Amino acid sequence: MTDDHGATEIFEAHAGDYRDRLRRQLVPPFDAFYGTAIDALALAAQPPARVLDLGAGTGMLARRVLDAYPTADVVLLDGAPAMLDQARAELGDRAAYVEADLTDPLPAGPWGAIVSALAIHHLDDDAKRALFVRVHHELAPGGVFVNAEQVAGPTALFADHYQRWQHEQALARGASDEEWEATLQRMRLDRWATVEHQLAWLRDAGFGDADCLFKDRGFAVLVARRSG
Repeated sequence: MTDDHGATEIFEAHAGDYRDRLRRQLVPPFDAFYGTAIDALALAAQPPARVLDLGAGTGMLARRVLDAYPTADVVLLDGAPAMLDQARAELGDRAAYVEADLTDPLPAGPWGAIVSALAIHHLDDDAKRALFVRVHHELAPGGVFVNAEQVAGPTALFADHYQRWQHEQALARGASDEEWEATLQRMRLDRWATVEHQLAWLRDAGFGDADCLFKDRGFAVLVARRSG
C-alpha cells in the first residue's frame, strides 16, 4: 500500500502558490465542480452539524461548507502543516485543524458529512478502498460522503483527451507554461481511478446509495450516503 507522504511533501513546498486563482485555472469547471459538492450535502438525512474535510489543504472546500452551514463544526484534516496554516489564517476559530495523512485513523465520528476535494487520488487503489470503509464507519446513519475528485479516463483514448483538454483550458484561463509544468510535477504522484471503479468501491464499503452527480472530463463529484 502506498500512502500520501510524497504528495504531502510536494504540497507543503507549493502551499504559498496553491490558491484560488491557480485552482480556477487548473480546474476548468471550477464553479460547477465545487458548487455540486456543496449542493450534495443536502442529501444527508439531516443538515450536517459535524463535517470532516479530508485533505483539506488551504480550506477551499471547507470555506464553502461553512458559508452554506455556518453553525456546523468543521474539522480540516491534512498532512501538510503549511496548507493548514493558510487555512487557519483565513478561517481562524470557525474551524478546527488536524494534521494527519489520509491513511491514518480518522477522527472519531459520528460525522454528518465527510467531504474531500482533489485529495484522495494521491492514494493507491487499495488505500482508497480502505479509506472508503473508514469513512462509512465514521459517518452517522444518513450521513453523506462527498468526494470532488479528478478521475481517470475509462480508456487510453479518454485519458489522453482529458489531459490535453485540461492543458488547453488552463492556458486559455491564464496559467503560464511554468505553472503547468509545476502542475505536471505535482500530478506525477497522482493515482486517478475511474468513476465506475470508485462507485463500486463505495458500494463494497457498505454504502447503499452511491452516484456521480457531476462529471466534466476528468473532474467528477461522487456522493454516497450511509443507510439509516
